[in-house]
Amino acid sequence: MSPTTLARHLLESSHPGTADPDLRLLLETVAHACTRISSLVSRGALADILGEQGTDNIQGEAQQKLDVIANDILLDTCSWTGCLAAMASEEMPDIAPVGPAFRRGSYLLVFDPLDGSSNIDVNVSIGTIFSVLKLADGRDPATAQEADFLQPGSQQVAAGYAVYGPQSQLVLTTGDGVDAFTLDRDTGSWMLTTRGMRIPADTTEFAINMSNRRHWHTPIKRYIDDCLAGTEGPLAKDYNMRWIASMVADVHRILNRGGVFLYPRDQRAGSLDGKLRLLYEASPMALIVEQAGGAATDASQRILELTPQALHQRTGVVLGSRNEVDRIRQYMPDS
Repeated sequence: MSPTTLARHLLESSHPGTADPDLRLLLETVAHACTRISSLVSRGALADILGEQGTDNIQGEAQQKLDVIANDILLDTCSWTGCLAAMASEEMPDIAPVGPAFRRGSYLLVFDPLDGSSNIDVNVSIGTIFSVLKLADGRDPATAQEADFLQPGSQQVAAGYAVYGPQSQLVLTTGDGVDAFTLDRDTGSWMLTTRGMRIPADTTEFAINMSNRRHWHTPIKRYIDDCLAGTEGPLAKDYNMRWIASMVADVHRILNRGGVFLYPRDQRAGSLDGKLRLLYEASPMALIVEQAGGAATDASQRILELTPQALHQRTGVVLGSRNEVDRIRQYMPDS
């Protein structure tokens, strides 16, 4: 039997959502944009994409050249599909409505065009995160506005990410499990390589930026200290720590072998609400992780139940192996 392409997989999916040809086209188009980004990433300095752009994004963070290029690729590639009313990106202060030159559809696309920007110049895995929402019934696509995007993560129609590493892989859920596709660079096609990814319920690995320890709230400090105490501590097992500084890469590892990823709220002025963006990072990854049998919280509450109040709202994130996420939740004062 010949390998299954992403297009064929979506056509043959039993999930009702993928029966909509507009959704299938949109997901295939996002995948094509990721193919273009993957090609640029693989060329690095040869494509003149390394280094800073000289501008800041809406969060005041310095943009890398590839941040801006990837953002433009997704906007340009997806605008013409006829499936979208508007798009929103971590790199843009406002939404980008689809203009009158193109047919408009009922879907909304949100994305972090280049996750792990600090790794671009040192040739470490980076990625693209995306999520698909739908306009409320009766809403005119021509009048899409920011409020249309402020939906709880449980209402996502689809979510996925591409990780650009030794192989480029696309991980996707439409609400019926999680599948992984590998980019065949010879044909430019995404080929199905793993069906039904499952995260082990138990783990001895955690991923956290230890340099922020002095800023953490006490419950997170207690949990990490208990992990570091090993078999002689209260958790009675030895843990390993992993940290790639790219959420895509860390989550991809967890999907393949288990673990927990923590980016908690802390006591710094800019991190009181958390660091990661609810719409562009936390909600899409939470849907993927839950569909793979894991759990995703803000340390206390299920992320998919959070309704954003603003386009660039931040949140704390604890996700991964279900039993370990539940254990961390027990450290919280309201548990």
